[in-house]
Amino acid sequence: MAVSEESQQKRRDERVREIGFVHQVLRRPEFGAAAGCVLVLLFFALFAGDSGLFSARGTVNFLEVSAQLGILAVAVCLLMIGGEFDLSLGSMIAFAGVIIAIPSTVLGWPIWTCVLLAFAAAVIVGYVNGWLVVKTGLPSFIVTLATLFVLRGITLGLTRLITGRTQIPGIKELTEGDWLAPLFAGQFGGSVLVWLADQGLIDKRPDGLPTVQGIPVSILWWLGLTAVATWILLQTRFGNWIFTVGGDANAARNVGVPVAKVKIRLFIMSACAATLFAAIQVLSVGSADTSRGLQKEFEAIIAVVIGGTLLTGGYGSAIGAMFGALIFGVVQMGIFFTGIDTDWFKAFMGAMLLAAVLFNNYVRKKASEAR
Repeated sequence: MAVSEESQQKRRDERVREIGFVHQVLRRPEFGAAAGCVLVLLFFALFAGDSGLFSARGTVNFLEVSAQLGILAVAVCLLMIGGEFDLSLGSMIAFAGVIIAIPSTVLGWPIWTCVLLAFAAAVIVGYVNGWLVVKTGLPSFIVTLATLFVLRGITLGLTRLITGRTQIPGIKELTEGDWLAPLFAGQFGGSVLVWLADQGLIDKRPDGLPTVQGIPVSILWWLGLTAVATWILLQTRFGNWIFTVGGDANAARNVGVPVAKVKIRLFIMSACAATLFAAIQVLSVGSADTSRGLQKEFEAIIAVVIGGTLLTGGYGSAIGAMFGALIFGVVQMGIFFTGIDTDWFKAFMGAMLLAAVLFNNYVRKKASEAR
C-alpha cells in the first residue's frame, strides 16, 4: 500500500512539473510570435510553395527584408521594455544617410569617416532624446515626435541647400576599396553556396554559378544583435535594470537603479540602430534619399509588439522581436511572389498587430490563472 501511495505521489509530482513547464512556455513573450511565424510559413508553403518564395533567392530576399527591420526591432524592443518609445527612428535613418552621403560625395571624405560621423551624430541625437525625456518628465512619445519633425526638416533643408536636390547618388563607387564598407554592404557564405549548388541543393544559373552569390551581411547583423540583446536582457545587471525601469521607474529608483542612465542609453541604442540601418541601405544601394525611413518606426513597433513586448513596458523579448520581423519579411515577400495586390500589405500588418496584442493578452491571462 505504501508503495502504491509513493507511486501515485510520484505521478502527481510529474504531472505538476509537466504543467509547470507548459505554462512556463506559454508565458514566454516570444511564444505567440513563434507560433504565428510557423503559421505564416505554413500558409505560404501551401499557397505559394511553387512561386519561388522558398527557393534560395526567395529565401534570401525575405530574410534580407526581415533583417533590416529586425535590426531596428531589436533596439526598439529594449527601449519598449524600458517603458519608452522612439518615434524619431525613421527620420534618424534619413538623417544618418545624408550624413554619410554629403561628406563623401561633396567633400571627398572616405566612406569610413562618414560612417563614423553618422554614428557620432546618432549618439548625440539619442542622448538628447533621453535627456529631454528624463529631465522634463514629458512622455517619450511627445519628445521623439518633435525630434521626428526636426530631423526630417534638417535632412531635407540641408540636402537641398548643399546639393540642390533630395537624392544623393554616386556612393557605390566610393565604397570600392574602403576598409569599413564591407561590414555594411558586403556578403558572406559564397563558398558554401557554391558547394550547395554543386550538391544540387540550390539552383544554378546557366553559367554554372549558384543563383545566390552570397548572403547579405545585414542578416548577420540581425542575428548577432538579437543574440547580444537576448544575453543583455537575460544575463546582465543592465538587462535587469531595463525590466525594472519599464515595470515601475519609481520603484526602480528607490532600490538604487540609475533610471536616467538606463533610459538615455536605450535611446542612444535606438538611434545607433537606425544609423546601422541607414549605413547598410546607403552603401548597398549606392545612394541616399531624404525620404528614406518613412514609417519605419511604426513597422519596428509592430514587429516588437507581435513579438510579445508590452506597450506599457517591463515585459518583452528580443527573440520575439526577431520572430516579429521574420513574419513581416515573409508576408511582404510572400505577397509579392504570389502576385497579390501589395496595396493590401499595410492592412494585413495592422490586422496582425491587433491579433498579436489580443493573443498575447489571452495567453498571459490564462497562464496567470493557472499558477
